[in-house]
Amino acid sequence: MLRSPLTLAALATAAVPHFTPTTVRGTSTAQDDRFQIAYVTTADGKDWVVRAGRSTAAGAQMEQSDGLLRLLSARVPFAVPRIEGTAVADDGTVVSVQTRLPGTPLVWRELRAGSPMARNIGKALAAIHDADPRAVEEAGLPTYDADAYRARRLATLDRAAATGHVPAGLLSRWERALEEVALWKFATCTVHGPLEGSHVLVDGDAVVAMTGWEQAGVSDPAADFAVLSVLAEPAAFDTVLEAYAGARRDTIDTHLERRVRLAAELQRVNALMDAVTSNDRELVARRSAALRRLDEAMRDDESLLPPAPGRRKVPEVAPEPTPAVDPEDIEVVEFEDAGSDDETVEIPVNARERSTSSAAADETGPEEDPEPSSYPLDDEADDEADATDDPDHSDENAKDAKRPS
Repeated sequence: MLRSPLTLAALATAAVPHFTPTTVRGTSTAQDDRFQIAYVTTADGKDWVVRAGRSTAAGAQMEQSDGLLRLLSARVPFAVPRIEGTAVADDGTVVSVQTRLPGTPLVWRELRAGSPMARNIGKALAAIHDADPRAVEEAGLPTYDADAYRARRLATLDRAAATGHVPAGLLSRWERALEEVALWKFATCTVHGPLEGSHVLVDGDAVVAMTGWEQAGVSDPAADFAVLSVLAEPAAFDTVLEAYAGARRDTIDTHLERRVRLAAELQRVNALMDAVTSNDRELVARRSAALRRLDEAMRDDESLLPPAPGRRKVPEVAPEPTPAVDPEDIEVVEFEDAGSDDETVEIPVNARERSTSSAAADETGPEEDPEPSSYPLDDEADDEADATDDPDHSDENAKDAKRPS
């Protein structure tokens, strides 16, 4: 259910004491977005982000990740979101209010090889992966060792295979990788969850904040690189990985890049299962078509096979590595900045009381633009780029930037 910006502002007044909105700006919400977002400025001049979970599960995930961020904020060299108050809507979904973080969201396609920005992203990821995993456990978020994480991937693939929508060639390719014992000998660590460019807020070349922590946990560090590896230029990705390897306290495993490729490809499986679960036949058809195209593209690809002697190992940088997936064949939804179809509403002095009393009526307000899928590898049938994230996804700051053509 979508709510009007005024309704979100009214709910925010119930979440934070002495919250007096003067201006609220809504954002476009796509069909698969888990959160609806609005920006509010209060009478004291502060800027806020109001996030409304579109399901009870999304709200619970949002609150759980906040517990981790309160523990993690002193352990990473950049700002993270912090919920200042929550309210529960009539339908049981959670609305949170956060101070808006500084910085400008990135677009992975604009990242350049050898740039200070690319290096700083690698260092920021290293800081996350070096964070004590006990903080994740204390927050009650998912934790996996390598074997459990591999088993989870296999289980998801088995469920996808049962739908009949996954080509046999891809099933064979992925099962081979998932059953290769050497590929899964690594130490799990604290992870952000598939990192989209819109999650990284920068000032100049510095990473000043990071958002989108709903999928944080302890698992495979490769998951955080999946989106970046597909959308960034290969040489820029190499710069990030090189800086990351140099900044990690522990030596990274030699199979990291292969698991990054696998994680990027398996995004399509996650996208398919999400569509199947929602019983959206049109979306299932689109994502089935995306899998067929990937199957054709991967026919002669050997990037998931064990590296031959002499092939590069992290953190060395190859001059022109071949991407595992053609970027032109990717539907970009939330990996890049979201649309700019924003609505600004000036709230009169007495609007706070009026909007609060009319919140129930506003909840059935007009639908906004279709929300982007949260999976990066979801293709339209006509190959138009549109897209985003992993199964287990939308970022408030991304909503404020214009989607690149």
